[in-house]
Amino acid sequence: MNIDFYIDRFVEPGRPMVPIEDRGYQFGDGIYEVIRAYDGVPFMVEEHLFRLERSAAAIHLQLPFPRERISEIIDEALTRSGIPNAIVYFQISRGSAPRKHQFPKVDSVMALTVRPASPPPREKYSEGISATLLTDERWANCYIKSINLLPNIIAKDRAVAGGHDEAIFVRDGHVTEGSSSNVFAVKGGALHTPPVTHWILNGITRMAVVKLAGDMDIRLHEEDFRPEWLVSADEAFITSTTAEVLPIRAIDDKPIGEGRPGPVTKKLLAAFRDQTGSLISK
Repeated sequence: MNIDFYIDRFVEPGRPMVPIEDRGYQFGDGIYEVIRAYDGVPFMVEEHLFRLERSAAAIHLQLPFPRERISEIIDEALTRSGIPNAIVYFQISRGSAPRKHQFPKVDSVMALTVRPASPPPREKYSEGISATLLTDERWANCYIKSINLLPNIIAKDRAVAGGHDEAIFVRDGHVTEGSSSNVFAVKGGALHTPPVTHWILNGITRMAVVKLAGDMDIRLHEEDFRPEWLVSADEAFITSTTAEVLPIRAIDDKPIGEGRPGPVTKKLLAAFRDQTGSLISK
């Protein structure tokens, strides 16, 4: 069943809870994480919690619980839900206070939900997705997993309205990341992905794929590349917690390679599925 947690206790799912003066609601003043659970076990939870702490430090936010307690709440929520393959979403807002721009001296608030995982349709993995290139108009600190996602949402909506599945951002002539994903390309058998800077979020699935590439002796280059280079790649794919490893068949209606998932992408997707026991493979 669906599970909700708010402030310090589990509550009835869907119950109204957030005060109008919560700064997450009024300012987008907060951070979040999305964790995939496989067979009831949260995947790479320590990496998620480390990134949460880094985001909190970057916006001068005191977390309401230590890392160990947050991990316990996640485990209990998954156990209560009974959902073996789930998405755990949780966010920390700065809390409620009279509406002023400067940071108030209040306690931060954690909210958490557990819902069944909803991966993309299977044919997206066998056929690939369509993406479009858009100018990256977000703020400079994209490494912070902020709940203020309106620019990403606008980009995703533009992509879907144009018949695509994902938007790929371009800033100063270089590819950064997708609206809700990281971007990889394959050329000459080598794997390429933009480097970890403040312009991108270092995705947890990105980390997993980078490690898998090393384990499989696939050459990896973490370096900037231009959109025209991406379009000329032999293969391309995106990674995210919800989509895992998802091939790209075309960008702005131009086929990538042969217009279908390539061998390196398939190899990495199979290795990721083996590591996680993903339902997509069953």
